[in-house]
Amino acid sequence: METKYSPATGRLKKTLALAVLAGLMLTGCGGKQAATQPTATAAATAVSQTTEMVTVPGVVSLTLDNATEQLEKLGFKVDAADTAHGKSIMVKKNWQVMTQDPANGVQAAKGSTVRLGVKSLDDLAAEKAAAEKAAADKAAAEQAAAAKAAADKAAADKAAADQAAAAKAAADQAARDAAAKQAAQAPAPAAVPAAPAPATAYYANCAAAKAAGAAPLRRGQPGYSSALDRDGDGIACEK
Repeated sequence: METKYSPATGRLKKTLALAVLAGLMLTGCGGKQAATQPTATAAATAVSQTTEMVTVPGVVSLTLDNATEQLEKLGFKVDAADTAHGKSIMVKKNWQVMTQDPANGVQAAKGSTVRLGVKSLDDLAAEKAAAEKAAADKAAAEQAAAAKAAADKAAADKAAADQAAAAKAAADQAARDAAAKQAAQAPAPAAVPAAPAPATAYYANCAAAKAAGAAPLRRGQPGYSSALDRDGDGIACEK
């Protein structure tokens, strides 16, 4: 009996063949993965066990050549960059370390990279000169301000003293003017008339005439005598 071929039968055979092939491939991959996984785990374990950890030293403020030497001696790699202006680093001794990563005292794997931020010594010198000039300018300004404050205070003190002196002089002059006005307005004291000499008076000498309050005696006055007028000028007992 002859078997006839049909399209449905062909498609079934192809499907079965593809299924068998896929099963074989999955089996092979699973075996390979199973075989590879222990090997990778073992390698990772071996690497973790052989990695040496080293303490990162502090190299900030050192010149780049000295910092690089210290780090490379410990097994680190160094990556330095100008953090201020992005300049190219040519001569390491002309640069100073400003920052580091990892920081001082951190444990890092030997062979890892330490990144340094550096600045040129010329830039640092310029910054230092600018800072010193700014400090000097500030000190000079403060000194000038203090001198001006002292001068202003001295001027104010002098003005106050002058004003006080002028006020005192004005008060003294006003007091003198008031006293003079009061003296001018006060009635003059009445003159005490001299005691008239007695119509007939006699003085034995000038001492007696003076004692009586009659000296000097003029010619014609009571008590005058030529004996008392020694120089004959008409006035007796004038001295």
